[in-house]
Amino acid sequence: MKMIRTENITKKYKRYKKQEGVTGSIKGLFHREYEEKIAVDAFNMDVDEGEFIGLIGPNGAGKTTLVKMLTGIIAPTSGEIQVMGFYPNKLGKAFKHQYAVVMGQKSQLFFELTAEDTLRLFKEIYRIPEDEYRKNKNFFVELFQVQELMDVQVRTLSLGERMKMELIAALLHNPKILFLDVNWCNKIACI
Repeated sequence: MKMIRTENITKKYKRYKKQEGVTGSIKGLFHREYEEKIAVDAFNMDVDEGEFIGLIGPNGAGKTTLVKMLTGIIAPTSGEIQVMGFYPNKLGKAFKHQYAVVMGQKSQLFFELTAEDTLRLFKEIYRIPEDEYRKNKNFFVELFQVQELMDVQVRTLSLGERMKMELIAALLHNPKILFLDVNWCNKIACI
């Protein structure tokens, strides 16, 4: 079964082209010129169930834009995307509960809460039954060896400790697909 299929997806952005100086800034308030930036250009990909892929490229290559399109955060300008048979930019709850995304530059954790309380909150958000929650949480806490961090406020965790908690929070509800867009793995976006 194809878990992900993209056909000629393209994402274009319009960027404001500012004229030089103060006069240019004032003119820009009334008459703006734009330039087009192509972030992803006619990209094709098929990913089968159980397959792991990684996207490698420099900053600005479109890796994060691609992950955002695959998860429905933004829609492609053209082309078609199917993830598990769903069209991500037409999100439904059935789709949202089947994937998880970790973006290194954005945290899903609640910095004022402890790690334990943050995971409990995710249990409620995803409506995970208590026995499944305990089983999954205990498995990942042991796997990542973070038992001593569970009662620690998230804001005091190191970057590495926070990233472990991000992964636990993402995996807690047993997603079928995990999207990793993480700048801490040396410019690699993993799907």
